Amino acid sequence: MARIFDVIEYFDPTGQEIVHRIPEQGSGDFRLGSQLIVRESQAAVFFRDGKALDVFGPGRHTLTTANIPLLVKLIGAPFGGETPFKAEVYFVNMREFLDMKWGTKEPITLRDSELGIVRLRAHGRYSMQVADPQLFVNKIVGTMGMYQTSQIEDYLRGMILSWLTDMLGETSKTILDLPRLFTELSAGVKAKLADEFAGLGLALKSFFVESISLPEEVQKMIDRGAGMRAVGDMDSLLKMDMAESLRDMATQPGGGEASGVGIGAGLGMGAAIAQTLMSSMQQQKQAPGAAAAAGTFPCPNCGTPNPAGAKFCSNCGQKLEGTRFCSQCGAPLAPGAKFCSNCGAKVG
Repeated sequence: MARIFDVIEYFDPTGQEIVHRIPEQGSGDFRLGSQLIVRESQAAVFFRDGKALDVFGPGRHTLTTANIPLLVKLIGAPFGGETPFKAEVYFVNMREFLDMKWGTKEPITLRDSELGIVRLRAHGRYSMQVADPQLFVNKIVGTMGMYQTSQIEDYLRGMILSWLTDMLGETSKTILDLPRLFTELSAGVKAKLADEFAGLGLALKSFFVESISLPEEVQKMIDRGAGMRAVGDMDSLLKMDMAESLRDMATQPGGGEASGVGIGAGLGMGAAIAQTLMSSMQQQKQAPGAAAAAGTFPCPNCGTPNPAGAKFCSNCGQKLEGTRFCSQCGAPLAPGAKFCSNCGAKVG
């Protein structure tokens, strides 16, 4: 049964559809004299037998053999006596699509020079506009059979992630350098994508990388490594973790009761233990100076404390005679040094 369209138009109240097909299923039946209404920021493309043919800009158009020459040529003037003729009309949204989002559904696996194999997630935004509606319909609809906005966005997202992965491999050897390279990375991916978009009849207006992140468990390990470097060694880090855990436990409602003591007693005990552990850490950091004050000096070879005036190390036999040590921190001094290279104290 013929589905004859005497008036052909489409209004998108959301403004978010990239392309809309009339009719939505199968082919429509159009005839000479039909009215085609194309709104501002639209282009109407007649499509038949897998090809985009005649294109109309904004305005009201009466279909004649003069303004659909490609259809006439394809079907036969005037349609070989066949009217109405079968075709599809695609209304293409020509406005600029701003704030389009892209992101990784699955992590990207990369080789990192410092972390080994890492899996990254990335997100960002871009804006684009249909530059050539006939080429766009030919490539997107004719070649790939896609005309739903979600399908087109998924396809463009795949292109973006492909080039992003390529650029990540070229731009940096480690993920730790990436935060300072977002601008260069965005510009590089945009340059590579521009030609791909142009081949689809699209103009890529802007492209931004907003975040690149590691899995949560890897990020926690990096944070822990940074914490260990900040406090000096693993033993100090473990003590600090324990002190913080006890302090947190003591401040939790009922934390003290759970261990069999009252809330006030639990709070006091946790704070006291935390203070003790923190004091222990401070004493360790002050140990070199304390040793110097007690008249002992560490061996420059093995670190064993030796009495002032010792000629050889009591542990490794290293010759100590003639070696000067800093009176403040105990570090060995270079011959002729006027200041300690470790703590900066003036050498008397």
